[in-house]
Amino acid sequence: MRDFGLPPLATAPATGGLADSVYEVAGRDPGLVQLSRRAPDGEAWLPVTAAGFRDEVTGVAKGLLAGGVRFGERVAVMARTRYEWTLFCYALWSVGATVVPVYPTSSAEQVRWILADARATAVVVEHADHAMTVGAACDGLPLRAIWELDAGCVEELTALGRDLPDSVVHRHRRAVAPESVATLAYTSGTTGRPKGCVITHANLAAECDTLFAGWRDVLAGQGEQPAVLAFLPLSHIYGLMVQVVCLRGGVRLGHQPDLAPAALLPALASFRPTYLFAVPYVFEKVFDAARRAAQQAGRGKLFDRAVAVAVRHAEAEQRRERGEGPGPGPVLRTAHAVFDRPVYARLRAALGGRVRHATSGGSTLDPELGLFFAGAGIVIHDGYGLTETTAAITSQPPGRPRFGTVGRPLPGCAVHIAADGEIWVRGDVVFSGYHGDPEATGAVLHDGWFATGDVGRLDEDGFLTITGRKKDIIVTSSGKSLSPQLLEERLRRHPLISQCLVVGDDRPFVAALITLDAEAAEHWHRERGRRPSPGREAMVDQELHAEIQRAVSMANSAVSRAESIRAFRILPGEFSTADGLLTPSLKLRRGAIARAYAAEIDELYAS
Repeated sequence: MRDFGLPPLATAPATGGLADSVYEVAGRDPGLVQLSRRAPDGEAWLPVTAAGFRDEVTGVAKGLLAGGVRFGERVAVMARTRYEWTLFCYALWSVGATVVPVYPTSSAEQVRWILADARATAVVVEHADHAMTVGAACDGLPLRAIWELDAGCVEELTALGRDLPDSVVHRHRRAVAPESVATLAYTSGTTGRPKGCVITHANLAAECDTLFAGWRDVLAGQGEQPAVLAFLPLSHIYGLMVQVVCLRGGVRLGHQPDLAPAALLPALASFRPTYLFAVPYVFEKVFDAARRAAQQAGRGKLFDRAVAVAVRHAEAEQRRERGEGPGPGPVLRTAHAVFDRPVYARLRAALGGRVRHATSGGSTLDPELGLFFAGAGIVIHDGYGLTETTAAITSQPPGRPRFGTVGRPLPGCAVHIAADGEIWVRGDVVFSGYHGDPEATGAVLHDGWFATGDVGRLDEDGFLTITGRKKDIIVTSSGKSLSPQLLEERLRRHPLISQCLVVGDDRPFVAALITLDAEAAEHWHRERGRRPSPGREAMVDQELHAEIQRAVSMANSAVSRAESIRAFRILPGEFSTADGLLTPSLKLRRGAIARAYAAEIDELYAS
């Protein structure tokens, strides 16, 4: 058993709530560009000053009060990541209401569960389809209003509250205390129904102020105002945390609703952020797009050599930081400089040209991918956290990455490894419990420590490595126990493989379900002068099967024979949030996938 903790960097607020920062920043620096909005043409970004945002928040807050929202009530927001999400969030906090985020692709059943469990009194939706979903789910629920963003509800509410004095909003705002509930953030529900995590204003303030205090210098570019493009779902605690960091720290915030590379990369290029908050999926897709572009231009071998040099350069830098070596030698430095313009600079330009540091969360970043980005001039600080910990509770320290780990506890937090390897954490960021579920709360909170359900280890410097999740441990029928994480991570390194689920619980051997990256597969076929194998044809394509078999064999080299994958199936399409097989943070919903593909799994073992 090991423990590691750090003293706090930031002091927890003694009074007030999260909305106060909007009014304080506007009072201190009214002309500061606090946000940027997409212009109607979808290309340009229009500035929103701190004073302008404050006035919009106040206008919507008055409309909410006039529309019947009362202090302490819970209002759900069901929309993609867009400017109005942030506007409503701060308007609700200004009147002392609790925000209940709902993921925009949720089914009617999921929406009904969350609205009923939270006892929401109103819902903000993005468009008519969401309104229909809520309408189908809310029969018998005490909903007083459904406001639709695309139908002009911002203007409607602002007009509704126009005759109320601003002082009414400020009276509500000043009644909010740090221990007031800011959000009921529902877990992703990888197993069972989502649970509502009670996250207070103090939890989010502690998280965001600590991150801003420790990472302030790397958030900005060369003396510029820091800028962050939010593209993670604001319905997830990670995305919500990014929003609050920006508005508390004077960081210019933009919104991008679509995570697909074809939409995200142009948005990054036009917005030009100084820092990136993302999940491993985004970094993987950026890397894959860069490699495909190089191959299509006839520079595939050059790109591969540049990757190898970047990884070696970053490894040498990391060893120097740890006092274990002199750093990159002259030959390596020269090779690194040669590859900068044709490869590394192009990658940085794809992210807008100003990003030099980033944060990865949601799941563990592949260490080789982290080394490559560091060698290319973008240091990714891998972190670890859960909804129950208000997002991150560990992170790579600025300037001191240790790839393959998720960093050290954030200042003010502590990590403890229990006797069975489970990770326990504590700190001001840890939630107060599950809404209306004392039994589930008691099962995970122990004298201030939160039992995460994840398994890991701490090194001598306090860096945490995640080795798996207790509930995901596979036990074969022969009694062999293994964590699927290592095999899945190694398989995803192959450019053709998008996702992988390792199975084998109570089975005679380990097997895998594999999905392909559609663009990578199309490029792979074109390079070989072949017609792409769409959908189910890919499942019986022998040449493609042989290529994936090579990837499986490479992954198996990292484990014992008893833990190795003996059979696999290529699936006709990727897992998605829309079909309920991925969480909002793009984690696999293992149980749901196993149920959806039960026949395919049975066939693997029957054959």
